[in-house]
Amino acid sequence: MDNREFTVVDEYHYDRRGPVRWLLSHTLRYKRYVAVFLGASVVGNVLLAAQPSLTGAAFNEVLRPHPDAGRLLTIALGILGLVLLGFVFGPGSVFGSEVLAQRLERDARDEVYLSLLGKSQTFHNRQRVGDIMARAANDVRQLNAMINPGIYLIVDSGLALVVPIIAIGLINVQLLLAPLLFVVGFAIALRRYTRALNPVAGGMRERFGIMNAELEETITGIEVVKSAAQEDRERGKFSANARRYRDLFVRNGGIQARYLPRLIFAVALVLAFLHGLYLVAHGQLSIGGLVAYIGLVGLLRYPSDMSVFTFSLVQLGLAGARRILGLMTEETELDENQGGHAGQIAGEVVFEHVTFGFGDTPILRDVSFRAAPGQTIAIVGQTGSGKTTLTQLVNRTYDTSGGRVLVDGVDVRDWSLNALRSQISTIEQDVFLFSRSIAENIAFSRGQQSNRTAVEEAAREAQADGFIRDFADGYETVVGERGVTLSGGQRQRLAIARALITNPRILILDDSTSAIDSATEDEIQKAIRRVLRGRTTFLITHRLSQIRWADTILVLQGGEVIDQGTHAELVERCETYRRIFSHYEPALPVARAAEAGAAG
Repeated sequence: MDNREFTVVDEYHYDRRGPVRWLLSHTLRYKRYVAVFLGASVVGNVLLAAQPSLTGAAFNEVLRPHPDAGRLLTIALGILGLVLLGFVFGPGSVFGSEVLAQRLERDARDEVYLSLLGKSQTFHNRQRVGDIMARAANDVRQLNAMINPGIYLIVDSGLALVVPIIAIGLINVQLLLAPLLFVVGFAIALRRYTRALNPVAGGMRERFGIMNAELEETITGIEVVKSAAQEDRERGKFSANARRYRDLFVRNGGIQARYLPRLIFAVALVLAFLHGLYLVAHGQLSIGGLVAYIGLVGLLRYPSDMSVFTFSLVQLGLAGARRILGLMTEETELDENQGGHAGQIAGEVVFEHVTFGFGDTPILRDVSFRAAPGQTIAIVGQTGSGKTTLTQLVNRTYDTSGGRVLVDGVDVRDWSLNALRSQISTIEQDVFLFSRSIAENIAFSRGQQSNRTAVEEAAREAQADGFIRDFADGYETVVGERGVTLSGGQRQRLAIARALITNPRILILDDSTSAIDSATEDEIQKAIRRVLRGRTTFLITHRLSQIRWADTILVLQGGEVIDQGTHAELVERCETYRRIFSHYEPALPVARAAEAGAAG
């Protein structure tokens, strides 16, 4: 079982050892519908193949000196009955294949989504969102078309190849010569066709993912594009990607244009007719038998016509399945540890000689400190010193490369991930809000467990209730994607409310009041300080008013804790801290005055 951060109890496990095995494990989950599909297809093709034989029998009867009208009527009614039965069983095969197609798409989409939820942050950091969306949406959708009409028509046309040949053998074994030659030529042409098509189909799926990824990046960064007046450049890049995607379709069309089975069928039909006439001329075949034979050979046209695009759909589906499997089976770093330690967090956090880096790039080196329950730990340092990364090791966004992080004396890797993270809240500077109502965004951390009273209480504590009620729809106001319809300060106050509603035992504030004016910040700080009593807090900020009331201040430089202590102690003995402090100290009165003036 792969490492995963999130699992569900009743998850159905599919065979991921290859795209074909994976697809079979999905479809065989619904054996009843597979049986309906295959059974109805077999019966339908047998009924279809029986019609030329009855037609031949009718010709033989008509050519007799004294035709039996009753027999001809019986034959006519028999043909009518076969046609009517065909209308009964035909929808059965379509129904079975359509159900399989829809369930395959649904289940595959669920499986991909569950897999993505279980991947680590490191995994998501190295992915392009647009490419993931292409795999989860377009590639999964391609699986539907692969089953119906793809596999449905392949099975149907395959039976339309086998059943008529069996029927021809029952008329006269000698008549199998031309049909078998057609089968050999058809198999060779089909093999060449699929081998030529496979890399093109894979390229089409891959190129679509690249095009989608770059489109997503451009739309996400549209503000940067417009501010830099780079619309023409981005349009050119997208046009180039679209051309490459189009070129692959042209190559696909060229391969289809050179597909030979239709020509092979035409040659086989002529040979079959000549062979049949030869046998008739030598008294080895009746006229009715010739009619039935040519009618059955005519049914072979269906497989040659259908295979030109059905195998293309299958190749595209298999290429999509490979890309989906590549996404789901890629290694992820963290495990949910479902049976790990779980319990109420008291709040003690200890770093023991912690080292961390991405690949060969070190971020933190030999970091050690202790935060007692209820203490506030401020983390200061220049940009890139590892402040945010340090806090991300507490809730196992990342795991240490060396050393240990302990929460209440237990290594975080030994905690159940859900138990650990459900008691830790993070408020970041770059706030993410969903395109949902304000109430849903605040209640997000508690899911279905939150009521409106708790939502409004958290909003009041975060000083957000006032501006929320100013909106026409109040708490039901739907914010734009990522909260773009709100100001920076409004977004941060909603993020603070979202964190406070979980009643966290450990709270991480990552420059969370940087976009809030001083008057609002003072009110928020009062609320936060009330809420934080008895809770451990990690505070990343450049606000000296916040740094001063921390119990312990960590000074980071180049990923190392070069000193730690109270504000007074560090001012006295740490030159780096004094430099950081002096950098902000002169600007403090001016900034406060400006903020107060703006608020007024």
